[in-house]
Amino acid sequence: HDHEVLDNAGSYLQRAMPLLNRRNFAERAFTVGIGGPVGSGKTALVLALCRRLHPRMNIAVVTNDIFTKEDQEFLIRHKALPAERICAVETGSCPHAAIREDISQNLQMLEDLHAKFSTELLLIESGGDNLAANYSRELADYIIYVIDVSAGDKIPRKGGPGITQSDLLIVNKTDLAELVGADLDIMARDAARMREGGPTIFAQVKHEKAMDEIVSLILGAHSMVPKV
Repeated sequence: HDHEVLDNAGSYLQRAMPLLNRRNFAERAFTVGIGGPVGSGKTALVLALCRRLHPRMNIAVVTNDIFTKEDQEFLIRHKALPAERICAVETGSCPHAAIREDISQNLQMLEDLHAKFSTELLLIESGGDNLAANYSRELADYIIYVIDVSAGDKIPRKGGPGITQSDLLIVNKTDLAELVGADLDIMARDAARMREGGPTIFAQVKHEKAMDEIVSLILGAHSMVPKV
């Protein structure tokens, strides 16, 4: 596959916007794409969202892993949703291609889940990747990028499409900041600058901290979908 050429850190204000009026929601429900580096807490976020949303919304999940179905198995084991509502894509060694350059496999799986369950909302989790990985708007209507403080407080200022062009940036595992010597004030300042004021939430997903705000932003975006 071809790779998109990036010559700058990206811009929140100039990011690609959702194709809300240009796609068919009868074929595939509103789709939330969750990305971020390996170990940042993407799967934990999917689990927390399923537990909060599933009682009130008809949802399903697609996970992406490079050569395993580890994340799907984790979600099934923790009863995120009934097992038949959680599907997995094995992306091979280039996980970002499956969410941007060649989305066909993920798109098909999401459409199949929607056809089977008449979903109101779909979650897709990318394989862990670098800061340049981001979702195609053909695949994700709302993009969440998850980083964690244990990778260091310099991550937000490094930029890249995940940091700058996601609809929501989550800085996870804030409880580890002191242990790893990360300065949350620096991260907040750099995130605000790199994201041109776009929403950033500091969270402890595993401990449910800031989940109310995250869910609120997702539901707010979902409410903008044209009625089918």
